[in-house]
Amino acid sequence: MTKQRELIINILKQSDRHLTADEIFFLAKLKMPSIAMATIYNNLNAMNEAGLVKRLHIDGVADCFDKIMEPHDHLLCDKCGKITDIKLHSLSDMLEEEIGTEIEDYELTVHYVCADCKSGARRR
Repeated sequence: MTKQRELIINILKQSDRHLTADEIFFLAKLKMPSIAMATIYNNLNAMNEAGLVKRLHIDGVADCFDKIMEPHDHLLCDKCGKITDIKLHSLSDMLEEEIGTEIEDYELTVHYVCADCKSGARRR
């Protein structure tokens, strides 16, 4: 594994949220000043294809990258844009029972307003 790819993986592992390519680039430059944006994009695309990270595409939000590869769902706050991982076991179990086979993969994003935004504690 290249040093650049290892750095990207470490950045994602250490983050407590989903990061965009621009955010990964900014953090990577702090550790490896010579790294280029194209290197970030090329590595993220290759890592997505290899199943090491998952590109998360939600309409109206910049693509970001998920380090969790197991099937899970996302909550998206429509006010601040925060994305939170959730696991809806009963939903996937119900769907599998309904269709009569195992679900290989799916993406579900639930739109809501987070508690911080509802209380006025968070501003975009």
